[in-house]
Amino acid sequence: MTNLNEQKCVPCSIGAEPLNHIEIENYLKSLSEGWTNLEDKKIEKTFKFKDFKSALDFTNAVGGIAEEEGHHPNISLGWGYVKITLSTHKIKGLHLNDFILASKIDKI
Repeated sequence: MTNLNEQKCVPCSIGAEPLNHIEIENYLKSLSEGWTNLEDKKIEKTFKFKDFKSALDFTNAVGGIAEEEGHHPNISLGWGYVKITLSTHKIKGLHLNDFILASKIDKI
């Protein structure tokens, strides 16, 4: 499997097949610890920080990567944490793009 961090997100089409459970679990193994599979529809991870400013800086870095990739997560920001949720709304499930973006977020 090619390193996810070296790939680019590509637009997917309405009607494209979402990843199946086995594919999702295999891609999860390529990510750092902490990513959770939510019913084969989303992946999610909460990142911890020492304060709000650090969490906000991380959020802004995630936003920059998301814009570069053209694939955007749901982000929940609070004091000392950032929760990232990824899914591909067009296909109502998970796509390779979700794992590519997760891998790049892990590198921040």
